[in-house]
Parts: sequence; structure tokens; C-alpha cells
Amino acid sequence: MSHACALPAARGLTPVLPVVAVVALLALPVAPGGEGGATLADAASGVVVLCCAVRLLRYRRRPLSRTAAVVLGLPVVGFAVAATGAATPGAAVAGFGRYLQIFVLVPAAVLLLVRDRRDLRLLVWSMVGLAAWQGALGVHQYATGTGASYTGRDIRAVGTFGPGDIMGMATVVSFGLVCAVGLALGFASVRQRVWAGVCALLLVMPLAVSFSRGAWIATALACGAQLVLAGLRRAVKAGAVVAAVAVILVGGFGVGSTLLEQRLSSIGRVADAPDQSVTDRYTMWAAATDMWRERPLTGVGLKGFPDHRDGHASLALSSGSDTEGASAAYRKQPLLSPHNMYLLVLSEQGLIGLLTLAGSWLALLVLGLRRLLRARGANDPGLDCALVACGLLVWQLIDFVYADIGGPSTVLSAVCFGLTAWWALASPDPAVAEQAPVSPGPAVAEEAPAR
Repeated sequence: MSHACALPAARGLTPVLPVVAVVALLALPVAPGGEGGATLADAASGVVVLCCAVRLLRYRRRPLSRTAAVVLGLPVVGFAVAATGAATPGAAVAGFGRYLQIFVLVPAAVLLLVRDRRDLRLLVWSMVGLAAWQGALGVHQYATGTGASYTGRDIRAVGTFGPGDIMGMATVVSFGLVCAVGLALGFASVRQRVWAGVCALLLVMPLAVSFSRGAWIATALACGAQLVLAGLRRAVKAGAVVAAVAVILVGGFGVGSTLLEQRLSSIGRVADAPDQSVTDRYTMWAAATDMWRERPLTGVGLKGFPDHRDGHASLALSSGSDTEGASAAYRKQPLLSPHNMYLLVLSEQGLIGLLTLAGSWLALLVLGLRRLLRARGANDPGLDCALVACGLLVWQLIDFVYADIGGPSTVLSAVCFGLTAWWALASPDPAVAEQAPVSPGPAVAEEAPAR
């Protein structure tokens, strides 16, 4: 009898487990010198797409609604046009495949494999768990001086990603913190809200010692947006708790107070007295803009920024950034992108690419917010799913001002786009759907509120 009960439960979890496996594989260390290449998580994301395709063929269902197909498929137009302008066929294939993976195929597969809120929460909690693991390693690196080099000391928290992907741990921890805040602000069980709140508070420390200004800004704004969307009363309570924890950590125990104060104050000085990293970023932004002016509609082609960089950058650009620490030897890492996703797309894909890609993101945001407001007005227990989905998208859109795709953590961004797509595009509407029998196909079914 127990085996008979266990089999349906296992079948119910099967569709989303490959996506959870992608998240879990990001807990493994990055091979030294392997930065920029394909990882196990990237390979697993391919398996996710394959599993989704097999299920579609097996159950012979229409994969996506018309709206979902348009929203997720729109960027393909820009990718295809930019691929025709690539310098070599190899660059065209590599660039087209990477953009298709991150912004179309993996998000669509996640949308189809996540069937209901239970699946979504399982995936979200796996991201919180990954953030806790990477964050714990990062805090240990900071405390023991075994992290990446920062101001001449090996104290920068990078988790398992190493100094070659300095933003990897900060990105993962930021995603986990945004997920935890969304889970804590919903109308779900008290147990979930309490554990999620504890996780969110614990993740503040590793995010702080990542010394990533872009991640700080994106996380603060995304969590602030979640608080506002959850309601004024909850926003005030949560803001008071966060302020108290910040005072205790930094003011009471002096956790990195001097270094954090210097890093925070540097945000306001980037225009007046920028350091070399900021100067390099401004220089590459100017180079990307110059490339776009040269070819405004189609850009210089996929993977074309490195080849055209020196011809458009000023002499203020350094030869690369210095990386060392975290069990890695010193190396000069070349600057191959403008560290701004919008300018990278604009320079390589032109206005066609930027409008199609940003248009897809904007549609996801509008549709997601509309369903969120509907769920909040109805006191729907799925509000936590809505806050997580919209919070992750807001974080990503803000972070893209300071970063672009690249590194092992990029595949997690694809999963986040898929989570947002499920909330914004799943049919029936996840904000109002009633209990329905579990279908073996990829159609989305919603669970009834727990009593």
C-alpha cells in the first residue's frame, strides 16, 4: 500500500526534477581555468529542454499558448538577424545557441515543466538552498581570508565560482534572498513564512561580503518592490526588521563595517572619483554605444564586441582585470563585454535585437504584475509565487545595467526567466485557477489552498 501511494507522488514530482537538478549542479566547484566554457549545469539545462520535448511528443499537446509563444519567441528574430552579421559561422552558431538557451529554450521548458504552485515552490526552495550553501562558503572565505582578492586581501566571498566569476556567488545569493523575501511575504503557511524570513536574514551577510555594488543595488530595489507590492503594512514591518538586523550586524558586531562603508560610499563617487574598474566600465559602455552608432539596426553581429572593442574604446581602458585568491593563481582576465546587458545587445544586435529582447521582458513584467495584483486583491495563497516571480524579474532587469550574461551562474538566470514566464503566461491563470485533476501532460494545474 505504501508503495502504491509513493508512486503517484514520485510521478507528480518528475516533471520539475530536471530543473531542480540544474540548480543543484551549481553547488559544485567550477574547474580552475574553466571560466567561460560550458558547465555541468549548462549540460543539464539541455537535458531539461530535451525532457520537455519528449513529454510534448508523448502527450501530443500544444506546447504553448499563442501569447506565450509570441512573448518567448519574439527575441529569436533579433538573434537570427544578428547571427547573419557575425564575423564567422562559428561565432554565429555559438552566439545564437547561447542566447536561444538562456532567453528562449530553458525559460519555455521551465514554463512547461512547472505544473502548479507546489512545483514552483519546490524549485524556489531549491534556489534558496543553493544560495544558503554558496553563502555559507562565502562567509567562511571572508572570515578565514581564503576568498578572492579585494583591496590586497583574500576576503571577497565568491563561493565555489572562484575569482574568474566574481559575480557568481553574489548572483546566486541575491536570487535566493529575493526568493526568500517573496515566500515570507505571501499568504502561505506560517511555517513557510517564518523559515523564509530566517533564510532571507541569513543571506544578507554573504551578500554583503561579496562586495558587489551592482548586486546590492539590484537586491535592495527588487526586495523593496516586493514589499510595496505585498502591501504597505507588511512593507513597514519588514523594513523595520531589516533595519534592526543591519544595525546589529554592522553596528553591534562590527561585521566588516569599515570595508562595507568604503564600498557603499564608492557608489556615490563613481562619477567624481571612479576607480579603475568603474573607468573600464564607462569606457566599454562608450565603445558599445559607438558600435551601435556605426550599425544602428543590426549591430556588429553576435560575439562581435571583443573584435570591435579596441577600435572604439579610448586609451583609458586597461588591458584587463586582475584576479587571484580562492585557491587560484594570479591572472589577467580580459574585458570581453561592456558589463551592461542592454548595451551588449545594442552593440551586437542593434535596435532590432534590443527591442525584441527587451519587449519580451517588458511583456513578462506587465503580465506578471497584472496577475500579482489580482492575486493580492483576492487574498490568494499563491501571492508568494507572484512576489517571487516578479521580484526575480525586477532584480534581473536592474542587474543587467551593471552586468551581462556570462559565467556558470547564467543558467540560473534562464531558470528565473522560466519561473517568471510560468506566473505571467501559464494557462489557466495561476492567480485564480481552482483545483483540477493532475494531468500527465505539460498543462498547468493549480492546487487548492491548504486548510
